[in-house]
Amino acid sequence: MGTLKCQNVAGILEELAPKKLAENWDNVGLLVGDGKQQVRKLMVCLDVPEWVLDEAVEEKVDMIVCHHPMIFSGIKRINTDTPIGRKIMKLIRNNISLYCLHTNYDMASGGLNDLMARQLGFASWQTIQPLQKEKLYKLVVFVPTGHETAVIEALCRAGAGFIGKYSNCSFRTPGMGTFEPQEGAQPFTGKIGHLENTEEYRVETIVPEQLLNKAVKEMLKAHPYEEVAYDIYQTFNEGKVFGLGRLAELENGISLSLYAESVKKLLDIPHIRFAGDPNKLIKKVALLNGAGNKFASDARFAGADLLITGDVQYHELLDAVEMGLCVIDAGHYGTEKIMMKSIAAFLKGRFDDLKYQVEVIESRANVDMVSVL
Repeated sequence: MGTLKCQNVAGILEELAPKKLAENWDNVGLLVGDGKQQVRKLMVCLDVPEWVLDEAVEEKVDMIVCHHPMIFSGIKRINTDTPIGRKIMKLIRNNISLYCLHTNYDMASGGLNDLMARQLGFASWQTIQPLQKEKLYKLVVFVPTGHETAVIEALCRAGAGFIGKYSNCSFRTPGMGTFEPQEGAQPFTGKIGHLENTEEYRVETIVPEQLLNKAVKEMLKAHPYEEVAYDIYQTFNEGKVFGLGRLAELENGISLSLYAESVKKLLDIPHIRFAGDPNKLIKKVALLNGAGNKFASDARFAGADLLITGDVQYHELLDAVEMGLCVIDAGHYGTEKIMMKSIAAFLKGRFDDLKYQVEVIESRANVDMVSVL
């Protein structure tokens, strides 16, 4: 495979967490750097404080992939008087690009909300606060007999053909195609100036919007014709739902105090806070990684007995308990640190598939800065 560039990494991360899923107040994507920069070594972290950036410089990485945006709002000056100024200058001086995936990764299918649900042992869950729906397209292409399987396989490798829990979904119908090659054409079959009748298959499959360009590109590569006849139709089929919060159900009810101990172990964190009757039976669990201060009403309305999140303030805890909702505050870091291992594994897998020789490491300096005596 050729040289891996920063823009290639961005494209791979877009497959996992499309930027369009981000909240409008958020700041995601390539925040610092050159899209054409070569990437040989990459580091994944949750945050980018100065000590993590120093680690990246020491490790001689070319690119950092983080969860929390280093740049949130407008910057009027860049100098060494402020942490943000020092960090931007250090990134540029050391030729390190910085890419962020934040609320788009929280909401994405297979993103951080789903990752947290899986970490807590749930096999299935539903989205509590749907915010966007995936658009689906029907792609139809006409392929000469004998080449239809290769084209279908190329489309499915590109991410087409998923319907619910089924993959490689397609349909093919035989028919007769006609064409007349004109001067300058290099036809796969037939002669210049002669009307040709060729047995072809009409191949159909479904493609999500974010993979449409990739699917068309791979289909054209696999197709033997010089000029390919294909159609794209937007459907009204319901695709994946993207949103915040997950609701899952425990197989057996358990007291709040015992379940709090379980959450502490499953998230591998040294301490948690919880509010509510320690003996209350917990059956339905709502969860939201990061800061869930304003999510209690949504969780309770969804039927949850318990909300697991982070950064819950005193009055929000009080309000939640009054409405009958128990809360486990596992901390912002505690509910999101799992993204480092997950993103690193995702990138390693994709780089291996694409034959890129890139070293991917997780930050060792990015640890919870809060200590409890």
